[in-house]
Amino acid sequence: MTEQELLIDCLVRLNRIGVAYMVTGSMASNFWGIPRSTHDLDFAIQLPSAAVSQLVAQFSGDFAIDENAIRAAYRPPYQFNAIDTRSSLKVDFWLPANTTFEREMFSRRLPRNLFHQPAWIATPEDIILHKLYWDKLTPSERQRNDAAGVFAVQREALDHDYLRSWALGLGVDATLHLLLEGKLKPKQT
Repeated sequence: MTEQELLIDCLVRLNRIGVAYMVTGSMASNFWGIPRSTHDLDFAIQLPSAAVSQLVAQFSGDFAIDENAIRAAYRPPYQFNAIDTRSSLKVDFWLPANTTFEREMFSRRLPRNLFHQPAWIATPEDIILHKLYWDKLTPSERQRNDAAGVFAVQREALDHDYLRSWALGLGVDATLHLLLEGKLKPKQT
């Protein structure tokens, strides 16, 4: 199973149970920016506790998924995963931490078709900010390259005021400034 096939499979399952979600991480930066290979999928998901069993049932069989791990994700670090038993690829699910930025990011998600499947995806601005924020927490050339790749492709369509405003609040304004000034560029392959 390829990453693309896994994404389609997960979208079908999530759409079937009707929980609010959005594609984030490298798949979202691939959609908006310069694609790169990835070894996992990331979804932010608003999962009411009453829907946990439904999610487990939807992913059981083809995925190793643990209901106790899901229930534990209502506390930091707000994350659980499912391992696709057909490919060993990992799917990370993130429950939104109740921060102003994460609430804003989720409210701005956009409906799109990904490989002919209806999906919700984080905006390019929010992917840039999120990637820069993760780079601040755990410095990673990959995060900076993803942000630069989205910026390179979406530059003219981006809401620069939104980027500047949130970058200041997230403490990534210096890195965003480098990006906006063209001093942070995507990796050349």
